[in-house]
Formats: sequence, C-alpha cells, structure tokens
Amino acid sequence: MDRTRCGAGAGKAAPGRARPGTSGSDGRGADGRGSDARGSHDRWTRYRFREVWDLDAAPARVYAALERPESYPLWWPQIHAVVPTGDGHSGTALIRSALPYTLRVTADALLRDPVRGILEVALRGDLEGWARWTVRPRPGGARALYEQEVEVRRPLMRWLALPGRPVFRLNHTLMMRAGRRGLAAHLAAGPEAV
Repeated sequence: MDRTRCGAGAGKAAPGRARPGTSGSDGRGADGRGSDARGSHDRWTRYRFREVWDLDAAPARVYAALERPESYPLWWPQIHAVVPTGDGHSGTALIRSALPYTLRVTADALLRDPVRGILEVALRGDLEGWARWTVRPRPGGARALYEQEVEVRRPLMRWLALPGRPVFRLNHTLMMRAGRRGLAAHLAAGPEAV
C-alpha cells in the first residue's frame, strides 16, 4: 500500500479541522456567527499558516527529507531538538525562533503518503492542532506546501494573545524562511545528506 495511516488518530480528521456543519477552527460555529462557547479571546490564540517552498530538488528527495523530523535540527536552525518516541509514529520537538521562549510540541503522525507527497501530523503541547506538508513536482524541482492550524496553549502566549499576535506571526515567518533556506542548502549538499 502506498499510503500509511499512523497512530491512534488514523482515519480521523486532523484536530482543529472543521467538518461540514461543525464548529470551525476560526472560533465561529456552524452558522459562522461566533457561536463557539469558548469565547472571543480564543480567536486570538488560533493561527492558520500557509507557506510555499520552491526547492531545486526532486520531489522524492524533498519528501524524504521532510519525513525525517529527527534530522530537522541538522538544517532548520530554530528546531533545536526532536526526540522520537518508542512507537516510531511521534516525537517531541523543541522550537525557538527570534522570540525568547522555547516551544515544546509533540507531533503524532496521522498520514504518510509518499505517492501523493503528503505528510500530516497532529500537534499537542504548547501548540495544539495539525500540520501538513504536500510535496509536488514543479519545473526544475519541487514545491512543498506547508499548512498548519493551531491554537496556542502556552499560558504566557495566551495572555499576550492580542497585543502579541503580529509579533508571533512575524516570528513564525522568520522561522519558515530560515527553514526553507536550510532545507535548500541541505538538499544541495547531495543525496547522501538526505
């Protein structure tokens, strides 16, 4: 079989992803008018990110690098450590970008599909939600699409949710730029690097 559903969440929609007629991750209920009982403060603690990385490497090489998160600290400066769990389907990452705090996030594999170029994980810890890489061919290389929907769980970040939101988004942007540059250099080092 060319695709693998992983872990306890296999077959379920990724956390935070709305199904038709249910509450969406943006804090609005099915009617779209803010009927979510968690309150308006929570909408400031939720983030939706979408990044595109155009890379000068074959899609299979890009996918191979992205499916090995334990190697991310070798090429992604803001990911300081990734400690896999014994089950082989999850691991905990320590992430620190420009701001003076370290996030601890555990990723549980939901989907690995090398044929379609999809990697998807559920996130828990200081961030809760999901993230997905989709790798596709493009002229001269590959395009990696990163999508993430999360809610901040770390108390200080929740407290600073409204005034800190633009800074948190900028922090994420800087981290993703460094990740793209790091992966491009890693892939340029040759096939043995992946």
